[in-house]
Amino acid sequence: MNEERVLALAGLFQATALVQQLATEGRADDAAMEASLGSVFHLDADTVEAIFGGVSGVRLGLRTLLSQLEDASTRDIAVMRTTITVLRLERTLSRRPELLSRLQEGIVAARRQVEHFGMAHPNVAARLAELYASTLSTLKPRVMVTGMPSHLQQKAVVDRVRSALLAAVRAAVLWHQLGGRQWHLVLYRRRASMIARGMLTGATLDDGG
Repeated sequence: MNEERVLALAGLFQATALVQQLATEGRADDAAMEASLGSVFHLDADTVEAIFGGVSGVRLGLRTLLSQLEDASTRDIAVMRTTITVLRLERTLSRRPELLSRLQEGIVAARRQVEHFGMAHPNVAARLAELYASTLSTLKPRVMVTGMPSHLQQKAVVDRVRSALLAAVRAAVLWHQLGGRQWHLVLYRRRASMIARGMLTGATLDDGG
């Protein structure tokens, strides 16, 4: 386990935490959401940090990683379940190169909307949600999101949930590219937690807080 893998894992946990926030509260951490959606478009970044806009971009993910791996009493079962499902979904996607190509083409096309509207605009979330629905949601296992029906019946919330799931899959792809495997979450959880805690402290100091 190294810092790059922990960053990718934090990106994954951040996206799944955002999914759960949206499903249960109808809202999500704006800064974390922007960093996670931004990672979808950084296909050719030079470093893992750059994909998320720096370590501070996955602060929520690092905190979530710590709460999920360090202490069973703080674990959010829904977040962990979604994370494991996304890791399995990424493996299915890896065996479907034609679908991966469609996904990448769709992301490149969606960049135009980001340039025109900005990352936080509902049109961007809607476009990414449409892309998720036409590609990843056709694969198994399907990610089942549970929360408040009053939130999950709103199109704007559903769009943001699906766009966050797309960001989760992007982080899972990165995690696997860096040598991460699902069993590492068990075998190396103490090492991952130690690295995450150090990175979280560093990000807080860098931001002067």
